Order: sequence, then C-alpha cells, then structure tokens
Amino acid sequence: MVSGRPVGDVEVADTYQSRRKGLLGRDGIDGAIWLRPCRHVHTMGMRFTIDVALIDRHGRVLHVQTMPPRRFSAVKLRCHSVLEAEAGVLERWGVRPGVQLTAE
Repeated sequence: MVSGRPVGDVEVADTYQSRRKGLLGRDGIDGAIWLRPCRHVHTMGMRFTIDVALIDRHGRVLHVQTMPPRRFSAVKLRCHSVLEAEAGVLERWGVRPGVQLTAE
C-alpha cells in the first residue's frame, strides 16, 4: 500500500536466500518485490530495467531511481529495505520520496 492506498501485488523477500536471488533470473515481475532488510541493490545479471525505492525502517521512501542492467543503486544511510519493480511501475503507483509504504 502506498500512503494507505492498495496498488498491486508485493512479494516480500525476508530470508537471506530470497533477498540474494531477488529478481535475478526473471524476465519480469507482476507487481514488486520488497527486500528486507536490504540497504542497496545492483542489477548485475538482470534482464530488464527496474525501478528501485530505498525505504527507511518506518516504511518511508527515501529515494527512487530507475536502474538499467549492470548498475548499482544509490546508498542512503537510513535505508533499511528496498522495493523493486519493473521500470515505470513505481511511478504509476505514486511511489516517490516521502510517501509511506506498507505490505499487507
């Protein structure tokens, strides 16, 4: 949910193995994947461009960026988790710095 509004399916990756795999090996994703805990990500080995939101421990979005393959995300000191989706999805959902996210 974005600021209390349902937006789409979110898969939670909260084990070491599920966070390590993330979106690697996939050709796309319906919805998004929330990696927690996670401080930053990379797109080495990715097959598609993704949107990334860096999120603090309270669910507030700190930074949003679009990442083509073979890139590293920004690093934000207060980042506690990362939301990943196909490019364009986070903008459609209204995910931008300052909004509150929850997975329900």
